[in-house]
Amino acid sequence: MSLADRVAASVERQALIPRGGRVVAAVSGGGDSVALLHLLAELAERSLVTLAGVAHVNHRLRPAADEDERFCRDLARRFRVPCLVESAAVADVARSRRVSVERAGHHVRHAFFARAAAELGAGRVALGHTIDDQAETVLLRLIRGAGAAGLSGMRPRAGVLVRPLLGVGRAELRRYLAAGGIPFREDASNADLRVPRNRVRHELLPQLRTYSPRIVEALARQADIARADEAWLSCRANEAAADLVSLNRGFVELDAAGLAALPPALARRVTRDALARAVSGRREIGFDAIERVLRMAAEGGPARTDVPGCRVERMAGRMRLVPHQGRLRPAPRPGFAYRLAIPGEVSVPEANLRIRAEVVEPAAASARDRLAEAGAGERTAVVALPAAPLVVRSWRFGDRYRPLGLGGRSRKLQDLFVDRKVPRDERTRIPLVLAADGRVVWVVGFGIGHDFRAGKGDESVLFLKVSGLGEIL
Repeated sequence: MSLADRVAASVERQALIPRGGRVVAAVSGGGDSVALLHLLAELAERSLVTLAGVAHVNHRLRPAADEDERFCRDLARRFRVPCLVESAAVADVARSRRVSVERAGHHVRHAFFARAAAELGAGRVALGHTIDDQAETVLLRLIRGAGAAGLSGMRPRAGVLVRPLLGVGRAELRRYLAAGGIPFREDASNADLRVPRNRVRHELLPQLRTYSPRIVEALARQADIARADEAWLSCRANEAAADLVSLNRGFVELDAAGLAALPPALARRVTRDALARAVSGRREIGFDAIERVLRMAAEGGPARTDVPGCRVERMAGRMRLVPHQGRLRPAPRPGFAYRLAIPGEVSVPEANLRIRAEVVEPAAASARDRLAEAGAGERTAVVALPAAPLVVRSWRFGDRYRPLGLGGRSRKLQDLFVDRKVPRDERTRIPLVLAADGRVVWVVGFGIGHDFRAGKGDESVLFLKVSGLGEIL
């Protein structure tokens, strides 16, 4: 089986890109991303995907950065697709945000990729991360003391971002490029041992290979296992939080007895998520802070303590997490994302609500009454059956949809929120219901997508209903 065949099989197996779906290739000019572009072009020739364009970020960190940009523009011309370029002084961004250059570059790239997808009308942006990158990521996070979420590594799909090459090794991509006589750019900064990832790549991994020649595959497999465990634990924590956690304008409140009764792994997750909401995601939630909250929940009686970012107060069986800045703000992007089966129900604690999905057969005696009751209100929607499973997630910069009533025209959700006077810090709490192919079915509280308007015939339809006291509605 050729490399392109394997990538195609992986894309289909993991539902990374809908068949024929428009995808943008994120290309730095390095070997991995150039190989990605050529492989996507091979898939496009088979009509498996549609190559919508190339996205390149000029980080302005190296003298060769402008040459890299020209190389990527030439590549796009060769494939006869648009090339969108973002030029950003990443070092300045890092200084202004007081973060590392690597973290600043990550933020710049991901914000740009969302905009590029929207501009080119693509549902996906493909990144060239390999199985080697996955192994390095797991080791870096292990060294820093990550839990299950960190050890999950990079996800094959995260919103519009997809990683079709996570099962392919860097050496195999180099052989693919050499066999095709395909040029690429070498990034000299990849040899800079002051960068932690480079030390892991050039020093730690070679040492680990002396213990296990297939250490890269073992670490990638560990990431797959941790990701499945993380998904299950996250789902159970969301269910528990729906009963134990309430979000208020000035604080987060916990049911102390209910929290203390949970199994330790679940209690830690619920507590971690509650603390993250209280401090608005502005800092890492350490193990010690979580344990202090759990001890307070178990001990009983009035108490008060401070943890990084907030004060914890216990009274009358309830615990309040009050942020030090005096005002509870929503967690920043990337926000939340949950799977919603058809039929099924999901809790969205970030919005303090649940969403239920069920199929309605018009032939049923009560169907017409139910449809009339549902209409297109803030808390209910009736839509044509979309591809399952659904995803319920938070708004992300660059999201667009085709609102019902605009004749199928696309609109930025950000513009909709501005028109409706939705406060900036409330926007990431508004759930979007997406079909399996990534199209927006329903912006909860605002309207359904044009593509999913229910017909008037005998077709089955999907009934969506919100319950709970979500403040956004």
